[in-house]
Formats: sequence, C-alpha cells, structure tokens
Amino acid sequence: MKVLDAKFVQGFIRMCDDGWQQGWHERNGGNLSYRLKEEEVRQVRTALSFDGAWHPIGTSVPGLSGEFFMVTGSGKYFRNVILDPEDSLCLIELDGKGENYRILWGLCHGGRPTSELPSHLMNHEVKKRASKGAHRVIYHAHTTNIIALTFVLPLKSEVFTRELWEMATECPVVFPSGIGVVDWMVPGGREIAVETSKLMEEYDVAVWAHHGMFCSGEDFDQAFGLMHTVEKSAEILVKMLSIRPDKLQTILPEDFRNLAREFKVTLPEKFLYEK
Repeated sequence: MKVLDAKFVQGFIRMCDDGWQQGWHERNGGNLSYRLKEEEVRQVRTALSFDGAWHPIGTSVPGLSGEFFMVTGSGKYFRNVILDPEDSLCLIELDGKGENYRILWGLCHGGRPTSELPSHLMNHEVKKRASKGAHRVIYHAHTTNIIALTFVLPLKSEVFTRELWEMATECPVVFPSGIGVVDWMVPGGREIAVETSKLMEEYDVAVWAHHGMFCSGEDFDQAFGLMHTVEKSAEILVKMLSIRPDKLQTILPEDFRNLAREFKVTLPEKFLYEK
C-alpha cells in the first residue's frame, strides 16, 4: 500500500488541515505526531526506505524503542500539508534504545522532524504507559484564546482548570482530570519536554504560557476534540472578561459534584475550592 493511501495518514492530513482552518497554525506554528499501530506499519512497510541515517532525538525514550511515528516537519506549514503531504510530513522509526530516529518516508525535499520532537516523544512515552497503550496522538497548537489567558490568569493548574470548567457545562466531562500549566520556557528543548511530561502523568492537556497548548488523545478525533473544547471554553472566558471583570452567576462546586455523579466522572477536589 502507498503511504498516502493508508487511513491513518489520511486522518493525520485531515487533522492538520482542521487545525489550520481554526487559525491555530500561523506560518510554521504547531506540530502533530502519531504513534503507529503494528498493523499500520505492516500496511505501508513496502513503501518505506530503511537505509536512512540515524539521528539523535535529543533525549532518551526507552519505552518507545522500535516504535514508528508520523510527525510534521520542522519549518513546515500546516496549510501546505493537504497540498503536499510528502514534503510536509515524515514517518520515522526509533532505534532499540529509544535514543535515535531515522526517516523512512516523507520530507521529500529535505528537512527533519519537528524541532519539538523531544517533547512529543517524551509525552508519548508517558501517555503510552499511563493509558496502557491507548493514547497515540500528541498535538501542539497556538490556540489564540488560551495564549491570551496566560497573560491575565495566574499560571496555576487549579485556576486554569476551574475557570475553564465554569465556561461550559461539558468541559468537566470532556477534560475531568483538569489542565496542567507550564511557565514560560524556551520551546523545542529537553527542559520543556521534561516539565510537560511531568504534567502529562496527570493531565491530557498542558498549557504552555504565552505559547499555546499541548494535548494527548487516543485518536485524531479525540485529540482534536479535546483541543477544540478547551480553546472554545477559553474563547468564552475571554469574551466574558471583555464584558465585565466578574461573574454575576456561574457553576458552583456543588453543581460540579452533581454533574460528576450524573455523568460518572471523577473531578479532583483540588479544583472545587471555594472562591
């Protein structure tokens, strides 16, 4: 099978275009990665080239040794993925130690995987373990309203979670474990990868201050839907704050507890503090 004919590749391309259409990926902003299933590797194996050079990841992810990933390329534009996926994307394999990668397909005019590959892979390793293999998608986007809120809300997980939960009733159902927050850090290196992966032990969403959002999901629909829900909640909060600085009414802690019982989700009490 040709790589571009595979269903997972078509889903990857669609998600990139969906993010571009939302306005989350100016220029070469944002990145996406997907951990392939064994049967997906078998589907495209004959179309892959295994004679490429190995390159250091910049970190060690032994829990992902020998795994295959589709990732966006460094410096590539999300708006071009649907037009020329073979230039914009690549399929990579990790070595037996989880310390090096090689390109098996894609980036046909040269290039390398996203500069935030260490963050993606370290978080894939965490989510693979925490979800018992279910999570396969890591997505980073420059979500406008979330970025705006990092300038006016305290950079605390409890505050971001509570404020965004209050904006729409579905929010605590969609992201019941809450949202982690990372203080501003230089992107692309191991340090921000380490801090984000610590949060991903507990959360499926991490906010990068003044930068964007990082989320994990089992498939493309779940990861995109999670990002979309959090960003829409942030948009409501931004609009509310532009009208007046306080709320006349909102969802209260006991309301959240009733919601949790009805929808059979667990909401950590640390987010249900009295204001």
